[in-house]
Amino acid sequence: MRVDIWSDIVCPWCYIGKRRFDQALAGFDGRDEVEVVHHSFELDPSFDRDRPQLLLDMLAAKYRLDPEQAGQAEARVAAQAAADGLGYTSDRLVGNTFDAHRLVHLGADRGRGAETLQRLYEAHFAEGRPVFTPADLAVVAAEAGLDPDEAAAAEVGISAVPFFVLDGKYGVSGAQPASVLAEVLREVRDRSAAQEASPG
Repeated sequence: MRVDIWSDIVCPWCYIGKRRFDQALAGFDGRDEVEVVHHSFELDPSFDRDRPQLLLDMLAAKYRLDPEQAGQAEARVAAQAAADGLGYTSDRLVGNTFDAHRLVHLGADRGRGAETLQRLYEAHFAEGRPVFTPADLAVVAAEAGLDPDEAAAAEVGISAVPFFVLDGKYGVSGAQPASVLAEVLREVRDRSAAQEASPG
């Protein structure tokens, strides 16, 4: 079974969704037969590549919130991350993720795509480090076991992230609980097995 996942580096629900999917997959009895492929999705390609901004300022402006409301909204996401055992800080910058996605693709080309994506998530969400400039990304690349001097890219049209596609047919949107993702893995495996077993 193949699972395609679209996500963005600065999407907290993608960070949470990856943890939940990893947990679901770890407990799935057919995990050795699952191929996971990560794809890039930029939530906001219009972000200035050279000018990251403070997260809470961006949230307030984008959603027309006052600073207290923005902080409360972010605190709810932080609580979800903590509940899933993830490090999380709201004191971070957000910016254009095009080059970060290029780094994930380079990692995939070198057999370290999942590690590169995880390292980017941890640097951004848990450590509050910027992951937008070539210098920032070179450090993350080295931490993920890559040559920090390389880069590559790709793009696909999905309307929301995280988005998982199983066996090229079944879609699941959002950072669903691990139990839901585990059930979907079982259901898709069982459907695929039934289709293979049925004549014609």
